[in-house]
Amino acid sequence: MNRTKITLAAAAALAVGLSLAGCSTGSNQAADTSSSTSAAASVHNDQDVMFAQGMLPHHKQAIEMSDMLLDKGDGVNADVATLAKQIKAEQDPEITKLTSWLKAWDADDSMSGMDHSMSGMMSDSDMTALDTASAKDAGKLFLQQMIEHHTSAVDMAKTEVDKGKNTDAVAMAKSIVSSQTEQITQMQDMLASM
Repeated sequence: MNRTKITLAAAAALAVGLSLAGCSTGSNQAADTSSSTSAAASVHNDQDVMFAQGMLPHHKQAIEMSDMLLDKGDGVNADVATLAKQIKAEQDPEITKLTSWLKAWDADDSMSGMDHSMSGMMSDSDMTALDTASAKDAGKLFLQQMIEHHTSAVDMAKTEVDKGKNTDAVAMAKSIVSSQTEQITQMQDMLASM
């Protein structure tokens, strides 16, 4: 009987020891995983930088266009106003991410020569036309301009998906392709019904 108790005690001690060793290994593995996740997040290539530098002013202009439309008040088509709010809600946090990536990558937050002449960006005259349009006309103009704007964003995002290296940037690009392609279809339908 004494021998059975000793054997059970030894087995229990061994089980506790193995459990503690397993916990220790598990936390080391968690730390290793966390380190490699951080390392993976910092891995990037020139395409990732170009994507962030190009998408940043693009998103900022989409928010500016949305604000112009929303500032016109109650006379704006309600569905168009709802879409403008959705665009702002999606793109504002992405601006924060894009900015933080460029800072982490020690890259400028814009490409030299990147301005309203960039593909898909509205020109100064386009922006003025939207700003000065009546509330009634602004909805249609906003949709026409935003379709062009989104189309170029989808093209930029597809290039990032194909050539980017940073997993977070590629994930954002895939999200942009999906959401903005859906919004393009929605805007085309809205225009057709106006």
